[in-house]
Amino acid sequence: MSDEWVENHAASLGGSLVALPEAGLLPDLHVLDGPSFHCDDLAPEVRDFYERTSRWRMEVWVGWSRWFRPAGAVVAAAFGRRVGQLAIPIDPLAVAHGMTSDVRVITDASGMQVAAAWVRRLRATGEYVYSGCYGVRRLPGDAQPRVHVTFPLEAGNVQVFLRPQVDANGSLRLSSPRGRFGDDGAYVLVQQGGKSYAARVPLHEEFRVYVDDEDVLRTDHRLDLWNANAVRLHYRLTPTSS
Repeated sequence: MSDEWVENHAASLGGSLVALPEAGLLPDLHVLDGPSFHCDDLAPEVRDFYERTSRWRMEVWVGWSRWFRPAGAVVAAAFGRRVGQLAIPIDPLAVAHGMTSDVRVITDASGMQVAAAWVRRLRATGEYVYSGCYGVRRLPGDAQPRVHVTFPLEAGNVQVFLRPQVDANGSLRLSSPRGRFGDDGAYVLVQQGGKSYAARVPLHEEFRVYVDDEDVLRTDHRLDLWNANAVRLHYRLTPTSS
């Protein structure tokens, strides 16, 4: 699958792909403002990463739980690498040279950004790790916007709704906690025989994006299955230009 889905997804949204030198996952974090979140409370570096993602270089460290490491290896070998999706490396040295970060903005007919495709590959080998579309959605009956991520698969997609929160010192927390169908979380959508099926899956994520005491922007990413931690990732984010 690689990243050929990007043009197809842009067409499905009725939009166009636009090349921008400093493309961001979100055009402006004010799109997330709501009853429980105000982007003006975030550290400037955190906002800059989401609004100008392309200008940040990513170094990453991976730590699998010993219980989930064998399953992660099977998924990466049999599924992840084949479709170029959700292939979190098993070997910590595989990410020693970092990841590339390719952001492509999708605009509507008026030129406004409606989504952004973010493709990440291992810098050393070029293998795909993640390939997703980022935007903003609201859940039914809730006025607080969420970060919405779609990961395309062969016969459908995985959609994740992440709740934004400002933590101490202007850090950003995005979480998809445990809950009921219709709450924040991860959902698998499958298309088969002309019908669509949706199910909530027991995958829960938390991202914490923060500036450390040496003024370095970092991200801690935790991925749980059911009540157990499966894998943790840590990113060091460095601006590539002033």
